[in-house]
Amino acid sequence: MKLRRLLHDFVLSLVLLSAIGSCGARFVVEKNSLRLTSPEKIKGTYGSAIGNFGIPQYGGSMAGTVVYPKDNQKACKAFDEFGISFQSKPGALPTFVLVDRGDCFFSLKVWNVQKAGASAVLVADDIEEPLITMDTPEKDSASARYIENITIPSALIQKTFGEALKKAASGGDMVNVNLDWRESVPHPDDRVEYELWSNSNDECGVKCDMLMEFLKDFKGAAQILEKGGYTQFTPHYITWYCPQAFTISKQCKSQCINHGRYCAPDPEQDFSSGYDGKDVVIENLRQLCVFRVANESNKAWLWWDYVTDFQIRCPMKEKKYNKECADEVIRSLGLDSKKIENCMGDPNVDADNPVLKEEQDAQVGKGSRGDVTILPTLVVNNRQYRGKLAKGAVLKAICSGFEETTEPSVCLGGDVETNECLDNNGGCWQDKAANLTACKDTFRGRVCECPLVDAVQFKGDGYTHCEASGPGRCNINNGGCWHKSQDGHSYSACLDIGDAKCQCPSGFKGDGVKSCEDVDECKEKKACQCPECSCKIHGEVTSVLAAVIFCI
Repeated sequence: MKLRRLLHDFVLSLVLLSAIGSCGARFVVEKNSLRLTSPEKIKGTYGSAIGNFGIPQYGGSMAGTVVYPKDNQKACKAFDEFGISFQSKPGALPTFVLVDRGDCFFSLKVWNVQKAGASAVLVADDIEEPLITMDTPEKDSASARYIENITIPSALIQKTFGEALKKAASGGDMVNVNLDWRESVPHPDDRVEYELWSNSNDECGVKCDMLMEFLKDFKGAAQILEKGGYTQFTPHYITWYCPQAFTISKQCKSQCINHGRYCAPDPEQDFSSGYDGKDVVIENLRQLCVFRVANESNKAWLWWDYVTDFQIRCPMKEKKYNKECADEVIRSLGLDSKKIENCMGDPNVDADNPVLKEEQDAQVGKGSRGDVTILPTLVVNNRQYRGKLAKGAVLKAICSGFEETTEPSVCLGGDVETNECLDNNGGCWQDKAANLTACKDTFRGRVCECPLVDAVQFKGDGYTHCEASGPGRCNINNGGCWHKSQDGHSYSACLDIGDAKCQCPSGFKGDGVKSCEDVDECKEKKACQCPECSCKIHGEVTSVLAAVIFCI
């Protein structure tokens, strides 16, 4: 009975260490700015804590109108059961739904609100306390199905502020809020530094599956950023120590290396079968050394190739999670296996491992970053990332670490688009006939910039006016000028000379943009001086009408 109790305490200690780190652990809540623009009586800037799921709009901002529902105020049920929809009408501000904390998971509240058509969720705390981070439930397969589909941002607000918002919204006031993530990630210089705390264990359930999927999806973008010198990436791995009283126990020996100094929980949570925690620690150590050796040869991005290849070629479920399989992956990437083994050291000695000792020291929070206690954890410019671990969302957070206009081209691609241009063309200029638009989606939001089309630059304010300019302008929708085909000839008011405006060709008159009318020279007596005359046109007609007038 006593032994069973001791074993229970040992397992519990690992669980507690994995949850809270060391004594005095410091958890920093990542925040975004919430600015209330109306009503006037509570106008001001307030703090809010970013939810650790969904997709926060890092680098951007979002304005909306706050709604507090009359029913289902804790959002623990689907709103369609109450006949409630938060879908914004065309041209209206997005809807931010305010709900109360309690009775169900934070993530379920946000999911129910998202399904009802809202653009963001504010959760009002139900007790007076400092802001906390809303996180997802652990190892809950039922919640995992909807958590990965949450795409709207969410934030927790303090109870007092929540009460003020409820009173204003319920009293008929228009409550307008601006959520701002532009300073959620600092940008101290022209390079973004980020780190990922992860685990090589591929049998830990939903979160492991999400991590493995993210590594494969994000590899390409990460390597582009690293090769271009835009970022400095560092991988990290969490380990825990075995309590002194259990270092010689069978359980401790199976989960730890270096006499209990560096441990990981049993992958299957079954001490009698499958892989042990020490197998995970050794592979974590190997991946750290792969990064160090690759970094020494200025090819740090090979870490991404190794971890993704290892998870594909050496999975636990196929009993290939071992040194032999890892060595094959290392050889295929042309890495020096001897250097990697020397870096790893001896896992059986009763001494510190320098690499893993650095990792344990790094787990302790410094500056604006709290202790790393959750796996996986992403840190960008020393700020902990909050939100869905997905390529587009993470790339947006990293890109927001660059000063505006200094971000690399990968930050302006489709993976980080906000899709604001889909709604009313983002309020920008467009030429529907030519399928041209000045609206451009970026991770910071939409911008209205006159486009560059087939080496022809359009000029204008981007909102109400854009016109082609320079050589080649007449090849793009005829330069926006009048044109007409008649009797086998083409007539155009576009002059492909510099920034010349539209001008009706010879023999026509009008504004050159909307109309050019054929001039009857005989009727206007500008060509013939004969008593009886008629006019004929012959010769080649180019962009300017070449006409010869004859008197008969």
